[in-house]
Amino acid sequence: MAVVFAGTVIFHGGNPATPPGGEDAREVPVGGAPEQDQTERGKAPSRLVGDAGVVVPEELPASLAGTSLPDGWARTDSGGSLVATPQLRQLFEYYLAALGEETLAQLVARIEQALGRLAEPARSEALAILGDYLDYKLALGDLEASHGNSATLDADEMQRKMAEIRALRRNWMDAQTADAFFATDEALDRFQIEQLRIRTASSLSGEERKQALARAEQALPAPVRQARQDTRKFVDYQRARAEFADDPESLHAWREERFGDEAARQLEQVEAGQRAWDNKWQAYSNELSALEELGLAGPEREAAIDSLRDDYFEGTEKLRAEALDSIR
Repeated sequence: MAVVFAGTVIFHGGNPATPPGGEDAREVPVGGAPEQDQTERGKAPSRLVGDAGVVVPEELPASLAGTSLPDGWARTDSGGSLVATPQLRQLFEYYLAALGEETLAQLVARIEQALGRLAEPARSEALAILGDYLDYKLALGDLEASHGNSATLDADEMQRKMAEIRALRRNWMDAQTADAFFATDEALDRFQIEQLRIRTASSLSGEERKQALARAEQALPAPVRQARQDTRKFVDYQRARAEFADDPESLHAWREERFGDEAARQLEQVEAGQRAWDNKWQAYSNELSALEELGLAGPEREAAIDSLRDDYFEGTEKLRAEALDSIR
């Protein structure tokens, strides 16, 4: 329930599902200067958007430095109207994640600058959606405060709260935008509520509970189901590695049975490479500690460390070692 109840999901990458819009959805070209009037949406425009007096720092907030701006959000239909997508919400949250490092007004201004690449009417539509989204998040904060601690809610109470949040989204945003932004979140929430019902149902046997959970999972979107299956495979693999730590042949057999011959070979290669790195890094770290005890300073110290790295690493390994040294 954290995804829904927190009201904020931070995105820094990934590949969301193809947004609505079909074959007509496309990246739009960079447009000219924004027009003053926003598209009429039947409600007063948000006060959080369009503040021309905000001064935006030249440098990005520290938490965003070195990260990539989400892409895939600048999509229109064949008539030039904006297509709301999960990626558009990613763009909003990319900047809003830095709240506290900059003011909300500054971060909103950064989002507006990004939306400036859109041509009309998509630009005005995007600004209107941004305003609706920000106002929704403020309203969500009020709703959260009225409910108190969500951790103590039972399945029925969670379902009622989810219904309130779902309605709140569609009160502030049109249904198409709300679906594009929150469909996956809402599917996960429904699944987690059903999980809670099943796990707390005293009338179910262990096998019945297992079957009910499997049926509930089938209602999830396919990418989410796949992600859950991949996570389970990883957890199972970590358990198998611990169980067969002293029995490489049994671990090899387990890999082949679970993942197939080719994947098992790839896993072995990755793990062999990781073991080699770990051994090399440990030996280097030991010598580096001894070098530090010599009390070298300035250029002499840096030259000695660089020479030591050359003894142990080359190419990308040396870059990795330098990065790890920088955060010691």
